[in-house]
Amino acid sequence: MRRGRPIAPLSLRVEERETLERWARRPKSAQALAQRSRMVLECAAGNSNTAVAHQLGVTHQTVGKWRQRFVARRLDGLLDEPRPGAPRQVSDAQIERVVRLTLESLPADATHWSTRALARRSGVSQTMVSRIWRAFALQPHRVEGFKLSKDPLFIEKVRDIVGLYLNPPDRALVLCVDEKAQIQALDRSQPLLPMRPGQAERRTADYLRHGTTNLFAALDASTGTVIGEFHQRHRAREFRSFLATIDAAVPDELELHLILDNYGTHKTPAIKRWLLRHPRFHLHFTPTSGSWLNLVERWFGLLTEKQLRRGVHRSTRELEAAIRAYLEHHNRHPKAFIWTKTADQILDSVARFCKRISNSGH
Repeated sequence: MRRGRPIAPLSLRVEERETLERWARRPKSAQALAQRSRMVLECAAGNSNTAVAHQLGVTHQTVGKWRQRFVARRLDGLLDEPRPGAPRQVSDAQIERVVRLTLESLPADATHWSTRALARRSGVSQTMVSRIWRAFALQPHRVEGFKLSKDPLFIEKVRDIVGLYLNPPDRALVLCVDEKAQIQALDRSQPLLPMRPGQAERRTADYLRHGTTNLFAALDASTGTVIGEFHQRHRAREFRSFLATIDAAVPDELELHLILDNYGTHKTPAIKRWLLRHPRFHLHFTPTSGSWLNLVERWFGLLTEKQLRRGVHRSTRELEAAIRAYLEHHNRHPKAFIWTKTADQILDSVARFCKRISNSGH
């Protein structure tokens, strides 16, 4: 004969079941609420507290607790009760004022608000301004740039280039080609002070120029390897010489699809005549202001970060030697830049951005 307190009957209305099922499906947030919802759903299915506890990995006392709370207070019984603590010192109106001033006004002596300036203006503490900014993801000190392409063939070019990345042609090589022009060989006017514990490397702000060089590069989109070549000038003649280097480096049986920007040296009559004599070359031009579509730009960014920004070179010969060493190391351990977004995803993102800024008032 069963002893103990009788278990309160538990039944669910349709809207309660739908809410509990939605809460129970939460993948990351409010996992405590999701667990309680699963307990109630299992209990409503006719399972005992012990069976539910065994299935969900909790104690039967925990199941009984949330079963009783649901019976007494329904869905509200599963929510966390307010915790004790000091009352909030700032009102909703003050929070709204801080957010509104941040978004809709500027200080008299600056281009953007600081926490101290806004604290003086709004009458709350600097710490409170910082908390409000963090809560609403406001960062007045930061600014980012953007530029929308005005190319009339923007959509067609995006589809063409992204199609090459995601579905390259058979028996063909897709190369991202560009020039990093006027790379300066810079030397500091005084010796560097090396890093030591508790102190970063130090260098003078002024520097000595020792000439420039131009790097022509072709990134294999499938493998990440790079063909590189240096020239002292940046003309169609040098670009034609680099095309000949690519032609010699790639097996004759492969077609070549080159992704390029719209620089004038890529479209001169001499280049067009050379391409007519080399029909396996197919040029695909990025939209104007669309260099982000050319993956070799990402490789140039790594070159700048790892070799050029903090490099010290006393001649263009030293500079070119350092870049060649980086290029050889990269080609020994290549890593491809994987393009993931489809053309439709990119165009949808641009459309949403244009719609968002069309009514910005600027």
